[in-house]
Amino acid sequence: MDQKEIKQIPLHIGHYFAGFADGEGSFNVSLRKKADYGVGWQLCPSFNISQKDPTVLFLFKRYLKCGTLRKRPDGVMYYEVLSIDMLWKTVIPFFEKFQFLSSSKKTNFSIFRKIMQLMYERKHLTREGFNEILRLRETINEGHGRTRKYNINDVHFDKNKYPQRLYAELPSSRRWEMI
Repeated sequence: MDQKEIKQIPLHIGHYFAGFADGEGSFNVSLRKKADYGVGWQLCPSFNISQKDPTVLFLFKRYLKCGTLRKRPDGVMYYEVLSIDMLWKTVIPFFEKFQFLSSSKKTNFSIFRKIMQLMYERKHLTREGFNEILRLRETINEGHGRTRKYNINDVHFDKNKYPQRLYAELPSSRRWEMI
């Protein structure tokens, strides 16, 4: 979706979506253990909304032209966008145009936007970029009730491997220090 397509979204729909996502949406960057990744970790950014009534979720998918809908075992429907490309080219521009009102969602979106820019620019493939994303990630959704399976202290790098690059060895002239 490009800027022209975002401009074609009716204002009342865009503002409704922004308000809905302000209350029900979530921006997150998960860490997953991945044995086939050089450092053993994968960064997984996402925008998601879950609801029992799928009507608004179908509309999000229709107007944003990206993402997937799933049904959880408990019957709740889930709309999510996981693609770095779609998050950067569609979700971020959409919420830049149709902004949030709550300060907490504005803050989380701003942090998420920084992370997505780093990932879109492929900075997460460098140790410095990966570490910066981890630091930013720690500030998303701060406060009571936030739970994470893994946090920044769980990530330990093999100093001879690139972050998120399958089986990539670091040239001997560019060895890293451990975190």
